Amino acid sequence: MNLDPDQLEALATSVSEGTFDAAARTLHVTPSAISQRIKALESAVGRALVIRSKPVRPTSSGEIVLRAARQLQAIAADLEAELGDRPGGDDGAAGSPPVVAIAANADSLGTWLLPALSRIETPIVFDIFRDDEGRTAEFLRQGEVMAAVTASSAPIPGCTVTRLGDMWYRPKATPAFVQRWFSAGVSSSALARAPVVRFDRHDDLQDRYLRRRGHRPLHPPGHYVPGSNAFYEAVRLGLGWAMIPDLQDQPEASGLVDFDPQ
Repeated sequence: MNLDPDQLEALATSVSEGTFDAAARTLHVTPSAISQRIKALESAVGRALVIRSKPVRPTSSGEIVLRAARQLQAIAADLEAELGDRPGGDDGAAGSPPVVAIAANADSLGTWLLPALSRIETPIVFDIFRDDEGRTAEFLRQGEVMAAVTASSAPIPGCTVTRLGDMWYRPKATPAFVQRWFSAGVSSSALARAPVVRFDRHDDLQDRYLRRRGHRPLHPPGHYVPGSNAFYEAVRLGLGWAMIPDLQDQPEASGLVDFDPQ
């Protein structure tokens, strides 16, 4: 199967930008040229690769080809950077830095991920997608990113998995909150009444703790605070309790306590 790089670039850019018109502006061609390249790529593959909606979405076959297109873009960017850095190159200067799209959960993004990326010496531009750690692998499956920080150990086809480590979470709240809601101990009845803070509708860390702690389903009232720092601040201000990562909390500074250390 001979895949034309220009056709692959048209596919990847159309999905990234959302429309053929936007892709055409990015690649400095006409929308008709984008459409023709994608049609030619679909003919070469023998499958429909995109759903021509707004935004443009890849089909299941398109997701597979899109991953290959992203990988080829990364290889081309690496090659361009290496040739540009070599003495005696055409202009002696490196080209534009490659763009690497990464999907990560908010807690990783708010704690260890950016310091890790900052230590990369090669010039790279990052495009970060945020979602729950149980859902970030879908961005990889759909070809929207090159890498994902995920809770899943199963590799997406065409990808590999590298274990990064563990993030430890503990149920925490302010001492005043604990005194108000758990003065008689951390019981199922108390957990059913005490307000909880959740990141968003996909955040199930608190519910997983509740399932392990209770003998019956518990449905306490809850706040939704969709921002890593704001989520942490909501707990620190006493709005509710939540599962807080050790990497984010400095108990001597925040005043939060682990109200269920067992």
